[in-house]
Amino acid sequence: MHMHIVTTHKNTDFDALASVIAGTLFYPGAVGVIPSSVNRNVDQFLSTHKSAFNLIGPEDVDFEAINRLTVVDTNHWYRLDRMEKLRGRDGLHIDLWDHHMTTRGDISGDLEYREQIGATISLFMREMPQEHLRNLSPLESTVFLIGLYEDTGHLTFPTTTPDDARAAALLLEHGADLNVARFFLNPPYEKGQKDAFFKMMQATRRITIHGHSVGFHRISMRSKVPELAEVVSLCRQVMGVEAIFGIYDLGNYHTIIGRSTVEAIDIGKILGELGGGGHPGAGSASVKNESTTPKESEKNIESLLLHNTASQITIASIMSSPVISVPPDTTMEKVKRIMDKQGVRGLPVMEGKRICGIIVLSDLKRVKKTKQWQAPVKAFMTRDITTTTPDASPMQVARIIIDREIGYLPVIEKGEVLGIVSRTDLLGWFYHMQPESLATELKKNAVPSLT
Repeated sequence: MHMHIVTTHKNTDFDALASVIAGTLFYPGAVGVIPSSVNRNVDQFLSTHKSAFNLIGPEDVDFEAINRLTVVDTNHWYRLDRMEKLRGRDGLHIDLWDHHMTTRGDISGDLEYREQIGATISLFMREMPQEHLRNLSPLESTVFLIGLYEDTGHLTFPTTTPDDARAAALLLEHGADLNVARFFLNPPYEKGQKDAFFKMMQATRRITIHGHSVGFHRISMRSKVPELAEVVSLCRQVMGVEAIFGIYDLGNYHTIIGRSTVEAIDIGKILGELGGGGHPGAGSASVKNESTTPKESEKNIESLLLHNTASQITIASIMSSPVISVPPDTTMEKVKRIMDKQGVRGLPVMEGKRICGIIVLSDLKRVKKTKQWQAPVKAFMTRDITTTTPDASPMQVARIIIDREIGYLPVIEKGEVLGIVSRTDLLGWFYHMQPESLATELKKNAVPSLT
């Protein structure tokens, strides 16, 4: 069995990560290998998003099987993680993608894409086949844009080229989320923002409305705080609420900033009633104090929330269906073939209509001997199965997946398996449906890491 891997330098930055992921798209069937040491913001991103991409660590590489190596964002062997054993291997085909032109390293590619350009990901975007570009998801576009912006200083560094700007425009056309990019590239750490954040934390009260946790706070401010909306998003995350409304009294008027992670709480609609606006996940309003006091605005918002009848999306609209399943006596070899052919990373194991186990891609790593591929899947499957119901919300399912440390959740009603939902399904929904910064939504606390 031959294997093609795409890898990059240690202390991986976002351009390197984006280029590895792009490499797995440019070369269908290739597997991305991310070094064990990555930059802090990359580690933060991977903690919530890694399962959505075809990525492994160096410790999981079968070096004997490798016949093709693609190196991105570096041209030095010493900067790769545990790849020295491939150096000088006969018959190894090497592709090199890099934008560092000041020094020539010791990696020579059979095929090279090297030129002076702002970011390596821009090379991939320029050379990517049209059919791959058409299928770029908002999630892929977002991580590519973060890499591009990080290495070009948001398109301001002198090394930036027209190709970088064209790549950025293309990624935005494919749904790249600027809120997510801004969060990972510019976390709110300025002193005025820190002071506002601690005031928010002290002042926020929590209530439950229609089953959703909502935070409110009212704060008097002497002057405006830059990027205040980002601080509000951070406060919502740390406080562990699904929506938050901050009211900031500036003397003659007060500003209201709202953030929501649930479909049922439409921020734009609610703040539109107060003369502002926005979209379902984020919005703002400015209200003159002589017409309505900050306290009255808070009561008005709470009243609007209590009478809000917006329906909440359920997991039934996100799950994968119909379900591809296998019986317990299916060989592991056949299970692997089905996963590869169908492009799935998990399968329910069914006895008739009864689910008796789950087999996931990581379980295949337990197959160490050739003869084990002929063993039945029931010998490797997980028997302790957690399930959910079709009327559960995406947030509820996200918490189940994190709390139980599982990657796949069967959706069952009256004993019948209706579908299956994965971390990747949830990430896809969040990126399509939630306009607020997903970095904030999926980071550690309120909506836990979907690793």
